[in-house]
Amino acid sequence: MLLLKSYDVVFAGGGTTACIVAGRLAQADPSLKILIIEAGSHTQELHDHVQPGRYLSNLGQGRTFSHHNSVPSEALGGRSIHAPTGCCLGGGSSVNFMAYTRANASDYDDWEKTGNPGWGSRDLIPLARKVETYQVASGDPAVHGFTGPIKISHGGHDTNIGREFLEVAAQYNQDRQTVTSSAMDANDFHTVDVYAPWHKYIDSHSGKRSDTAHFIYSLNAESKRNVNILTNRRVVKVLFENNRAVGVEHAAHSDFDVAETKIPAQAAYASRLVVLSSGAFGSPAILERSGIGSADHLAKAHVDQLLNLPGVGENYNDHILCTTPYLSSEDSDCLDGIFSGHEEVIEPYLMEWTEKGTGLLAHNSIDSAVKLRPTSKELEELGPSFKQLWQEFYAGAPDKPVAMMIFAAANLSLTPSPPGSKTFSVTICTMYSRAIGYTHITSGTNPWAPLRFNPRFLEDPIDIAILRWCYKRGRELARRIRSFQRGNPAGNPKFLPTATTSSDAKLDASAASVVPSAPGPVNIDAPDIAYSAEDDKAIDNHHRAKGENTLLLLGTCAMKPRAAGGVVDPRLNVYGVDNLKVADLSIVPLNVSAATYNTALIVGEKAFLIIAEDLGISTSADSIVPRFLVSSN
Repeated sequence: MLLLKSYDVVFAGGGTTACIVAGRLAQADPSLKILIIEAGSHTQELHDHVQPGRYLSNLGQGRTFSHHNSVPSEALGGRSIHAPTGCCLGGGSSVNFMAYTRANASDYDDWEKTGNPGWGSRDLIPLARKVETYQVASGDPAVHGFTGPIKISHGGHDTNIGREFLEVAAQYNQDRQTVTSSAMDANDFHTVDVYAPWHKYIDSHSGKRSDTAHFIYSLNAESKRNVNILTNRRVVKVLFENNRAVGVEHAAHSDFDVAETKIPAQAAYASRLVVLSSGAFGSPAILERSGIGSADHLAKAHVDQLLNLPGVGENYNDHILCTTPYLSSEDSDCLDGIFSGHEEVIEPYLMEWTEKGTGLLAHNSIDSAVKLRPTSKELEELGPSFKQLWQEFYAGAPDKPVAMMIFAAANLSLTPSPPGSKTFSVTICTMYSRAIGYTHITSGTNPWAPLRFNPRFLEDPIDIAILRWCYKRGRELARRIRSFQRGNPAGNPKFLPTATTSSDAKLDASAASVVPSAPGPVNIDAPDIAYSAEDDKAIDNHHRAKGENTLLLLGTCAMKPRAAGGVVDPRLNVYGVDNLKVADLSIVPLNVSAATYNTALIVGEKAFLIIAEDLGISTSADSIVPRFLVSSN
């Protein structure tokens, strides 16, 4: 690749959204000279990326992640939260769990109401269809697309764990609907309270992960002849002339002199536009190192202020997650062996994947899930504080779930399984966490310096109540499925024994205890576990000790009015400067009720239309699904 000194457009970051925007621009105008500067490496056809079942190896090895640790928090028992983010071409799309989940329509409508015309569901749902090729039978053209670069399928195998969860849900939880056909889709921008098969970002024909890096790699020769990709370099800051962005400085870690804290940075110039696309951690950090942010935070990092934008690095949003592992029967279709990374275990699955694109290697372990809203009885259980929030936020938006519950045929928790055992997991996460945090730089010159970040997880008792409610429901489902053997005590709350009387020294095990439970499932009509007040405290303590982030962070360069703490306007322009946009999930003003890959794709398609219009590049009107196909529900 011949690197130039000047380009038309420079992307500071090569993640999910950047690859969509850059790829679409290259298709629309192959003469456009584009540079993507990516902090990580290439992923083209690397088996850890394209073979879906290997995705946890990336997280474990850390080669394609940037790792961030929050300040210790009393709400988490003095712990820090570890937040890994994708660090490779394609960003999160190349390393995520591949779960096909979409935000609900009211989420996008809330964006528009925040002061962002053109960012409501009426405008964005057609872009969700445009970007995808839905490979599941009977896909509704009002909901799904069939010609886009990103493939969605049910994966290469149906696990018995996934089927059993849906069978149990249909019998046990009749307050909610259950659908069992893989042709059914609960990700239609409106559905909640339905247990259903969940699809995956996996190409049904090849069995490969479908990510945005391979969208770039697969461009035809004409489209990609002027797309330059510079890997393993971080953008230090934006270069300005008279408040106009004219390029960026970038550096390689191998050139960084730790002793002298010097970075031999190089410049890349952009004649038409600079786009920050380094994610919810990276983009605000670049702005702050460039002198854009609050005076207080910049002063702490010894950066001279160019522009006062106090919203930079604020409005950090994420979902709060906790995963409970359960030991399962020997005939369970579990991915634990594949997740171990041992090649001799993977070998039998590799042959089927290579020849047919099917089997457990063409899988992410997740076959079924549900987005939950509480029934009237459950609403009482969640307490008076939540009831007030329910009236203010949820009651008028019937498509908004409170939490998501995911059933996985593998151990997705941080608690190791006993040697030789098989495991399934129930993962729960809040959808609209009350925790709103921040991220700020600690160095004005070193892009590898740790960030000062606090997600403020579990400081609000409402989030604790939601997790407790979800844990109880997930456990009742888990202990009824045929493959259930017993709970894993190390991954469950520590339910303490209680005295039988105030004067009796004898202790009885809590009715909620995992330890003495008999092996095997209970009957569908078995009574629910009765939890005492002390048991509830044990659940809450467990979540404070085990709660994690979901890798679904957003919002730190929020698209809001400047007076409301906004960083970019509805056309993604950074307030107060020219020729500088942000296009990634950091612009999202409010959280969404789903994993964020789909939203990142939508932001990418929207950003492409905005940037193409600004650059005077024609976009094909017939490439976008007409608005009249959007559901009016």
